[in-house]
Amino acid sequence: MQMLFQSDLGRQSADEVQRTFWQAREKIDAGTQGFAEDLFRVAVARQEEIDALIEKASQHWRLERMAAVDRNLLRAAIAEMLAYPATPLPVIINEALEIARLYSAPESIHFLNGVLDAVARVLPRTAKQLTPRAAKEPQV
Repeated sequence: MQMLFQSDLGRQSADEVQRTFWQAREKIDAGTQGFAEDLFRVAVARQEEIDALIEKASQHWRLERMAAVDRNLLRAAIAEMLAYPATPLPVIINEALEIARLYSAPESIHFLNGVLDAVARVLPRTAKQLTPRAAKEPQV
């Protein structure tokens, strides 16, 4: 979410964000860093599709009028829904709401929950089991 926020508000390219984001941070374990970078890449590569899902689900709200934290949190959560179909949607939504409780306004929680729930209802989910390797790799 922070990488998307930096890209969005800082008007930085995806390459620039990936080059500079980790420099100002403490050492992060490779798994966490890889997962964050995967979500960022998916969110950037599929931003048009993700933004269309958000706008459809957030009736009467344009993306540019949403709080930047909320907009980018939605993008990150939907990127995870798209890239990691083996992850249960309620888990993704709950994780997004936990992040929102740290970074968003209290009144945003219900809005974010409603938008993510609406998006989750329209996304096709596969019932097939993924191999362990496929479950770890994002589907861009």
